[in-house]
Amino acid sequence: MTTRKLIIASVAAAAAIALTAGGALADHFVGTWKLKDTSGKDFQIEIAKDGTATGDHAGKPMNGKWTEKDDAVTITWDTGWTTKIAKSGSGYEKTATDGGSDKGSASPAEKVK
Repeated sequence: MTTRKLIIASVAAAAAIALTAGGALADHFVGTWKLKDTSGKDFQIEIAKDGTATGDHAGKPMNGKWTEKDDAVTITWDTGWTTKIAKSGSGYEKTATDGGSDKGSASPAEKVK
């Protein structure tokens, strides 16, 4: 194998490993999560593998898109709210913003399936 082919193969292998590692973290967030809203009431959201999220809060459907960074997932909802679920100790916690303003304090987040 020529040096050029060896370099190309090495770069391709490194890229494949990086993509797989990032996907594994994102897959960890995929599923149904039980959360509390800023009033302390329970609700659930579904984080899908395709980068979308859905939920039902106080009888109103929510649709959003999520991104993953630094062991956390951030969902931007069509309602203008943003939900972040982040690793905290041995569990997870949820924070929320509305129009960029923090709302409520952090509360536990639990993956239920």
